[in-house]
Amino acid sequence: MQFKTQLVVLGAKSSKGEYNGNPYDSTTVFFQADLQEGDNFCGQVGEFLKWGTSANFEKIKHHSYPARFEATLEQVSNGKSMVTIIKDLVLVKDTPSKI
Repeated sequence: MQFKTQLVVLGAKSSKGEYNGNPYDSTTVFFQADLQEGDNFCGQVGEFLKWGTSANFEKIKHHSYPARFEATLEQVSNGKSMVTIIKDLVLVKDTPSKI
């Protein structure tokens, strides 16, 4: 299932290489998330989602952060657990310099 939402992206990192003969290639996007409501929670945290290969990092590395993006997300399952992944990020043009 795909859906769209806006994310305040705090930053991103790419990883590409080989470890013990196994290749890896990924981009991780860090975004701002609200903590759940409750007596022992307040404020916000940084969370992360995966976004395909390190080629995706090249698409967004030149922006200033934090920045607001429209994100296309997809929930996928292996039959046992569900994961949310980023399918696409598009910079929102009216992003203020301080979010």
